[in-house]
Amino acid sequence: MSLETQASVGRMKIFNLDSDEWDATRDREGWRCSGTLVGEKIRGELLGATMSEIEPGSRLWPYHTHYLNEEWVIVLRGQPTLRTPEGEQVLAEGDVVCFPRGKAGAHQISNRTDSPVRVLMLSSMNRGEIIEYLDTGKVLAKGVDDEDVMFARPGPEVEYWEGED
Repeated sequence: MSLETQASVGRMKIFNLDSDEWDATRDREGWRCSGTLVGEKIRGELLGATMSEIEPGSRLWPYHTHYLNEEWVIVLRGQPTLRTPEGEQVLAEGDVVCFPRGKAGAHQISNRTDSPVRVLMLSSMNRGEIIEYLDTGKVLAKGVDDEDVMFARPGPEVEYWEGED
């Protein structure tokens, strides 16, 4: 192995998906879960990855879709229920599902079992994201530095030049 190869290996970070190392825990009735930003831990730049453990009777996030980023789910443990525009289905350990950008990729993951389920969510990392929450009509617009620009329900349409005198 050359010195250049050794140096590159030395800068890589490793994270084990069997770990119980969590960055945050959400303790909200119906939404209880723990998560860790795997992508950040391994210094990912173009792909994001979040490992989540969802408690029985809880959901990971509200039913939503992304307009700029594709997401994938990989089931690591248990049998989560996946909701998509086609309906609901139970996933098995090892299942991988892609959620394309736009309404066709709308999704929600819930745990209807008696044991925690663990999933790894992968995402492209395009900044300036728009997320729509289809059950409630809310829209979240994020800026290029991941700051919230707007989080609201759209109101009446406005004319492009309105107020631009």
